[in-house]
Amino acid sequence: MFLIDDQALMALIREDVPMGDLTTRALGIGLEAGELTMRARAPMTVACSEEAVRVLQLLGAEAWIACPSGKTVPEGEMLLFARGQAEALLAGWKVAQVLIEWASGIASSAAAIVTAAEAVAPSISVACTRKAVPGTRALSAKAVCAGGATIHRAGLSDTVLLFAEHRAFGGAEALAHQIARLHATCPERRVVVEVADRDEALAAAEAGAEVLQLEKFPPAEVAAVVEALGPRWPGKVAAAGGVNARNAAEYAATGAQILVTSAPFWAPPRDVKVHIAPA
Repeated sequence: MFLIDDQALMALIREDVPMGDLTTRALGIGLEAGELTMRARAPMTVACSEEAVRVLQLLGAEAWIACPSGKTVPEGEMLLFARGQAEALLAGWKVAQVLIEWASGIASSAAAIVTAAEAVAPSISVACTRKAVPGTRALSAKAVCAGGATIHRAGLSDTVLLFAEHRAFGGAEALAHQIARLHATCPERRVVVEVADRDEALAAAEAGAEVLQLEKFPPAEVAAVVEALGPRWPGKVAAAGGVNARNAAEYAATGAQILVTSAPFWAPPRDVKVHIAPA
């Protein structure tokens, strides 16, 4: 599991504590020794506990991780422990707490989709899009990976995905012509084509698309495309748009090999209980 760098974490700290903690400074308690614990208030798949620990360390506290990202824990499970001056603990408390709560909400949602899909099709892949809240993409990517999903596209620079919006610039023969051009100019990349209906999907497959991304197809229509392509077609079918934990099993039963979803990014945070006391 990758780590978010200190520069990004310092930006989170500066946003919340631009000139120190006024309340702690005004009370004159900053140099007193304290301890902090964080525990899960309900079952969750944990994400970004490493970054929460690092936030506290960057502020001068000693901190230790109890549950790494990707671990599913019950209510009451210890997530992290920290010790240090009250100034450091109180300055980092809310940044670290909210980070785990928000990221664990994403991870828990992703895990629910993965569990539902894999119960029907154990080899299926759940891929989360790049539709994270702007400015949170790296943390969001870590959270979905903690939930057992994969990253659909980290950004426009790493994959080839041909949209109708690209084809609008290519004239009547854009589909076949642009697929051929992408094969020629990006020979080390799979050519993924987003399609809007069955006929377009079959035309893209015939023209050499290696992955068909079926946008907002109901499960029955995904199954119809898979059946029409037949078992000998060497490519993969990705069902995209509207996939969530409630319908993931139905989509997995269609024969699609990939489920593409943005649902985890809108999941509610998981509640974390914080306790701070004198050491």
